[in-house]
Amino acid sequence: MNDSRQRSHQPTKTSSTSTYILGGVAAVVLVALVVGGLVWNAHRHRGGVSEQVLAQNASLVVGRQDAPLTIDVFEDFQCPVCKQFEAKSGQAISDAVDAGKIRVRYHILTFLDSHSGSGDYSSRAAGAALCVAELEPQETWRRYHSVLYERQPAENGKDFSNDQLADIAGEVGAGEPTKECIRSQSKIGQAKEFAKQSTEQLAKAQGGRAGTPSVLVAGRDIAGLTDGTGWLDKLIASSSTTG
Repeated sequence: MNDSRQRSHQPTKTSSTSTYILGGVAAVVLVALVVGGLVWNAHRHRGGVSEQVLAQNASLVVGRQDAPLTIDVFEDFQCPVCKQFEAKSGQAISDAVDAGKIRVRYHILTFLDSHSGSGDYSSRAAGAALCVAELEPQETWRRYHSVLYERQPAENGKDFSNDQLADIAGEVGAGEPTKECIRSQSKIGQAKEFAKQSTEQLAKAQGGRAGTPSVLVAGRDIAGLTDGTGWLDKLIASSSTTG
């Protein structure tokens, strides 16, 4: 593979959106790109976002089923801007969930594996989070999610081993079965498949590109995520008015 093609496959930070962008597909050219182990094809980015696919491929859903507003949050545990997003909006999201104002479907993506020291941290962290999601109460997952961002490894630096990911889960209240699930990474394949399906839906909403952090509401891409909690305040206010 030549150097220019290799660079074209790398996620790049954009000043206009402050997100990490994965790939890109020209609207009139059918191009297959292999990025982070995912095969991208322009056909997959056509059509609208599927509510059913998003619902089926969320790593975790929190909040009341009858909440007036459902949002889809897309993140990657190796994404520095996602850490900023969590720091600025994480508590506000949790408060809104607890107040019954929103329901959140979290989609943990894995395209930044190549930006981790181990070469697979995004996927391993996503698999660990799925173990917690499936075996522990929602509150334990929410704590684990927050701590993984608080302790986020530097890009291309030393990251957490499976044992360390399991130990962190234990710190936030996870039991031994969950820790063993993380150590063995028994959920990593499922986490990657969820990430693949979710990334394809996000790309449809973002014109063929998928970036983290991102939020979709009814398939619509929400702007201003790194500016504070104003984006969430507006959504909640709008849902209250229309409800």
